[in-house]
Amino acid sequence: MKNDPFEDPKLDAEEKDWLESVERGEWKTVDNLEEEKAMLREAARNTLRKNKRINIRLSAKDLGDIQTVAAEEGIPYQTLISSIIHKYASGNLIDRRALVVHEAPEPYKVSTDKKKK
Repeated sequence: MKNDPFEDPKLDAEEKDWLESVERGEWKTVDNLEEEKAMLREAARNTLRKNKRINIRLSAKDLGDIQTVAAEEGIPYQTLISSIIHKYASGNLIDRRALVVHEAPEPYKVSTDKKKK
């Protein structure tokens, strides 16, 4: 006899947090559910729709580097370029170089002694 997955579900930590939140009554139903769903569908459709073409000039080196990264990721280079632009436009582009921790130099010591002339 098979176990019923709904009787004793195996939930990860995030799913358990969500379930507990629902059980505490922290989630509220919206008054206009159908309107809200339609608005969210349209927002998703507009986000995913690629309806504009652009032409840009890149150096041969930059294009080669992008094509190499795309090949390593297993995606077309145009998709990679589109993803980079989307992440930049939405504020989600992370510069890996900014994540490198550098040792800060010693602060400059400012002398507060005033030399008498």
